[in-house]
Amino acid sequence: MTKTQLQTLTRQHGTPLVVIDHDLLRRNYAEFRKHLPQVQAYYAVKANPAPEIVRTFYQAGASFDVASLPEFMTVYENIRHLPAQAQQDFIWDKIIYANPTKPKGTLQSLDQYKPLVTFDNLGELEKIQRFAPHAGVVVRLRVPNTGSMVELSSKFGCDPGEAVDLIVAAHKLGLVVEGISFHVGSQCTNFENFVQSLNMAAAVMNESRTRGHEIKILDIGGGFPAPYDAHVKPFSQLARKINAEINRLFPKGIQIIAEPGRFLVATAAMSVARIIGKARRDGKRCYYIDDSVYHTFSGIIFDHCQYHLKAFKKGKQEICAVFGQTCDGLDVISLSEELPDLEVDDLVYAENIGAYSNASATWFNGFPPAKVVHLNE
Repeated sequence: MTKTQLQTLTRQHGTPLVVIDHDLLRRNYAEFRKHLPQVQAYYAVKANPAPEIVRTFYQAGASFDVASLPEFMTVYENIRHLPAQAQQDFIWDKIIYANPTKPKGTLQSLDQYKPLVTFDNLGELEKIQRFAPHAGVVVRLRVPNTGSMVELSSKFGCDPGEAVDLIVAAHKLGLVVEGISFHVGSQCTNFENFVQSLNMAAAVMNESRTRGHEIKILDIGGGFPAPYDAHVKPFSQLARKINAEINRLFPKGIQIIAEPGRFLVATAAMSVARIIGKARRDGKRCYYIDDSVYHTFSGIIFDHCQYHLKAFKKGKQEICAVFGQTCDGLDVISLSEELPDLEVDDLVYAENIGAYSNASATWFNGFPPAKVVHLNE
C-alpha cells in the first residue's frame, strides 16, 4: 500500500480511517506456513475480528482460535456454506476455544458443536463436564513469559507438575484430553520462551503417556512477534528454533497447532488521521488529531504498544506531542514524535496498526470508531 493510495482513499472516505490490505494478510499467512510447515495456524480472532479478515484467512487455509461466544459465531457464520455433514468436522478441525475460563452459558451454547476447549484447573474441568460434556479438552500449561510485551502466565496456565493429575481427573470425569497448550506471552521477542515451553510440554506429554493417556495435539499458542521495528529478530530465526525442538522432542504423528494473531494482521493495516488542533505547550509543539487511544490507538492502552506517526508533508522535523480528540488527559498518542510543522487539516498516518487497535475501539466521548476499508479482498 503506497502513500499515494492512502491519500486517495482518505479523500474518498475521510478521516479517521483504517485501511486493511488483504494481500498482506495472505502474504503473512504464507510466511507463517512456509517457515512452520508442520504447524496449522489457528488465527487468534481477538487480534482483529473483522469478518472480512476471517474469510480471507479461511480461504487461505487457516483455522481459528476464539475466546468468546461472539468470536465463535463470527467464524461459524462464515462457514455456513459447507455441506451439513461437513459442519462438525469443520468445527473440530477449524476452531479451538482457547480461553481457559468460560461462563456456564457459553459452555451450554457451545456443547452442541462438540468444541475443543482449554482449561487450567479442576474447577473449570468440572464446569466443562457439567455444561459441555461433548467437548474435547486441552490442558494449558503455565510457561515462562519473560521478555514478552504482554505477560499471560500470572493469569492462565496450570503448573506443569499438576498437569498430568488434571489429565487423569478429566478422564475420570468422562472427558477426553486431546491436547496440551501453552502461551509464551504476546509479542514474544525472547525466543527462549518457546524453547523452554516446548521442553515443558514434552515432559508433560511423556509423563501422561506413562500413566496411560496418549496426547494427540500440541498447541504452541501465540506470541509470534510482528516486525514493528528493527529490534525484532526475523520470524525465520524463531521458526528454526521451534522446528528443531519439535523434531527433537515430539513423535511424528502428533498434530501441532498454533494461535498467531498479531503476526498475521499487524503489518496489514495503516491508519490516517487529520490534525484538528495545534498549540505550543511548555515550549513543545502539540498536535491534536481526530482519533484517540479510545479508538484506533487503543493498543497504546490495552496492548502496551506504541505506534509512530508520520506526515505526508515534508519539512524539518521537531520533537512534538500528539494528543487524541477526547477530553480525557489519558488520551496521549505520543509525547515524542518527530514531525514537521503541520497545520490544521494536514494528515498523519501510522503503519503496522492491524492488531489490537480498531478491534478494541470504543465510542467514548461520543466519537465513533474510524471507518475501515478493506483492499484486495
